[in-house]
Amino acid sequence: MKVQRIAYVCGVFPKVSETFVANEMAELLRRGVQLKILSLRQPTEALRHRVVQDAGLDRLTYYDPASFRAELDSFRPQLLHAHFATYATAAAREIARERRLPYTFTAHRYDIFDKAPKDFGERAQEAAAVITVSQANIEFIHERFGVAMEKMVLIPCGVDTGFFAPADGKLDPPHIVCIGRLDPVKNHRVLLEACALLRERQVPFRCVLLGDGKVREEVFSLRGSLGLQEVVDMPGAADQDTVRGWLGRAEISALSSDSEGMPVSLMESAACGVPVVATAVGGVPDLVVDGETGYVVPPGNPAAFADALGRLLIDPDRRARFGQAARQRALARFSLAHQVDQMIGVWERVLERRFPG
Repeated sequence: MKVQRIAYVCGVFPKVSETFVANEMAELLRRGVQLKILSLRQPTEALRHRVVQDAGLDRLTYYDPASFRAELDSFRPQLLHAHFATYATAAAREIARERRLPYTFTAHRYDIFDKAPKDFGERAQEAAAVITVSQANIEFIHERFGVAMEKMVLIPCGVDTGFFAPADGKLDPPHIVCIGRLDPVKNHRVLLEACALLRERQVPFRCVLLGDGKVREEVFSLRGSLGLQEVVDMPGAADQDTVRGWLGRAEISALSSDSEGMPVSLMESAACGVPVVATAVGGVPDLVVDGETGYVVPPGNPAAFADALGRLLIDPDRRARFGQAARQRALARFSLAHQVDQMIGVWERVLERRFPG
């Protein structure tokens, strides 16, 4: 059965740190799929990615739960889809029960490892299908919550490989860019201490931390205590255009997290032909081929992180080789078009009652 009308349920839409949700919706609209977006809360951020307005997603979003029933009555969705297993999935489950519709949800990282709902297994069992972004997630969900393997589908979030593409404009000295919210799980301390080691080794570089968040002051203070003010910049939160601009100028993308799902920032980096140094957590090893598209190092190890960064900083030929390989891998495996193809396939099977199986 052809997928024609999907109602999305989100905790907050739009959200700067959840670009992948807006991109997914925009691609579905390009395919001719009609959408209705039910957001449980109003966004508090002033910054928005351009895709929200360009695709008209803001005009499809409703924030008053009291109006949801009427909107769904007129829209007549074929199914509901939620992002994250927490509040959005709870709401989608309730609406689906009331309207006798199937629902699916995508689980990412914090909603599995940090703040998983106590009834995750029941929500998954009642869902028509559970989508998640890495093989590590699938294995954890199966072992921790008892969700059947055949109930789950691995679909990494995709990136627009036309928008995120290699560009000229590299800077001297070579720039490292780290894209991610300033949150404890991102463990910027590892990256900053690695930068201090590189400076001690007299390796020329600059580093840019793109993002904002609840530990900004701690990261700012640590940068100062390490004496890195002259080599590490912290410009704050960034929209997609700004991210793309920095990736066009950067030689290396870095992510020193303690935990991840499937980090979209590394997919964007790969699509831009920028090699990666990242910690071996979550779906990162599925994304980065160690020694071919970048380096994967143990979490919590500044020395290993500095060593990997140093190998790329001093070797422009290796950077170019890794970057080309990263771009080709992104085109083959992590494009937005490929992601949405897979999601539509899942929904078609759901509507035809052929999933799981």
